[in-house]
Amino acid sequence: MTRLPGLDLLRAIAIVWVMLFHSFLVGGLGADLAWLSRYGWMGVDIFFVLSGFLIGRQVLAPLAHGSDFSFGDFYSRRAYRILPAFLVVLAIYAAFPALREAPGMAPWWQFATFTVNLLIDYGTQQAFSHAWSLCVEEHFYLLFPALAWWLTRRPSAAKFVSVCVLLVLAGIALRGTVWLHDTEMDPARNWFVEDIYYPTWSRLDGLLAGVVLATIAAFRPATWARMTARGNGFLLLGLAVVAFAFWLFRGRTGLLGNTVGWPVLSAAIACLVVAGASPTSWIGRHSLPGAAWVAATSYSLYLSHKLVFVAVERGLGEWLAGRGLLAFAVYAVATALGGAALHYAVERPFLRLRDRRRSRAIAAQPVPAALVEPAAG
Repeated sequence: MTRLPGLDLLRAIAIVWVMLFHSFLVGGLGADLAWLSRYGWMGVDIFFVLSGFLIGRQVLAPLAHGSDFSFGDFYSRRAYRILPAFLVVLAIYAAFPALREAPGMAPWWQFATFTVNLLIDYGTQQAFSHAWSLCVEEHFYLLFPALAWWLTRRPSAAKFVSVCVLLVLAGIALRGTVWLHDTEMDPARNWFVEDIYYPTWSRLDGLLAGVVLATIAAFRPATWARMTARGNGFLLLGLAVVAFAFWLFRGRTGLLGNTVGWPVLSAAIACLVVAGASPTSWIGRHSLPGAAWVAATSYSLYLSHKLVFVAVERGLGEWLAGRGLLAFAVYAVATALGGAALHYAVERPFLRLRDRRRSRAIAAQPVPAALVEPAAG
């Protein structure tokens, strides 16, 4: 799938928004700019919808055409994409406690098994806790191909819609039940993070919204073409529904947001993804300078930005205190450099290695006999 400038823009917005949200670790943006970071946690939900859409298309496109789907190739590509940079950052967190944004950190094996989002004691293990969203994505990568293969053995629109509705309603019921129970019991821990915000089963709405778009694109291409032809309409609708989601989440840990808020937000972002995939929409027509680079390095930026925040604060924090825009610029440049270092030193070389190995594997495959010309004579 060719890169689309609209989707690059959404990915760039997502990572910048998340990093702005995490600026509270180094004193925040100040009263005048606090509005930029207030809802920055929603950037993760943009990532979820984009992942559901892009990974969904990778999996569903061959299945929709009756082609074989290679589970081994899929998991190999994901491993090359995810693991090298992740393991390098995990090693830095383990080896240099002074760079952690918080003293305590979950055991290494929870990160290695991608279970930190399910087992974390957030009160004492906040360092590298933003890996929770990577755990959710890894669980999606693990389970979705098998589910997609099963659902497409005998494709049925009714079956697919039923599964989607069931997942949305189950998520609302589950989060509502947990919220009411924990509010009543008031356990002596951060139950909102541990029981609602981090667990995979509570955060399926964004991935599901992306998969719905991927399913339409793969199995109903004419419908998808009509949708992307109305990209600006989806853009305006998405922005309006995002504004409604802001209202639902005006109390971030409240019952309303954490029941119906998640599917509403995910539907809003899905509308923006349609606009981003449209070559004629306002955000899909032209590439915003720098957005493609930020999008390409977003994974490395996500993994490394807290380490960079702490390093800058430890080295220049006193001098930058109260310097407003200068402090913002220093942190921004340092974060970009840290992410670029991880991207170019680790992430890209492994992606190139992946592509070279895949090319050699394809070249080594035997040519079907029917395609071999018979010898002359």
